[in-house]
Amino acid sequence: MTFQSRRAQSLAILRRTGMWRCNYEPPYLRALWRIGLELPPPHFVPFSRIVISAMTWFSTTWGAFMWLFIWSEQGVTVISAVSISCVAGLFFGVAMAMYYAYGRRKYRLPEWTSLDERLAVQ
Repeated sequence: MTFQSRRAQSLAILRRTGMWRCNYEPPYLRALWRIGLELPPPHFVPFSRIVISAMTWFSTTWGAFMWLFIWSEQGVTVISAVSISCVAGLFFGVAMAMYYAYGRRKYRLPEWTSLDERLAVQ
């Protein structure tokens, strides 16, 4: 099964749940799909991958913002800034992963790899 058919099937399943489109098909993900990246919708991504990707994104973005506008003027060391950013990013990553895991459980969503089997049965 191609990625496009899996994505179409997963989006159809998510659409039927009644959740908002921006929750299962966020704008950043649509932009990444347009440039050719083959990423599944967030409800179909494993817990650990969500933690790592959300932590990385949040730590770098928030840490850079805090360093540029606050911490550099307050005399916070680079090591402290990186440490604080990583801890905050970890909390953010775990929170996002828990949010999507809750949605998977609540709506009884199938595994990403089992979409092949579901399509073959239909």
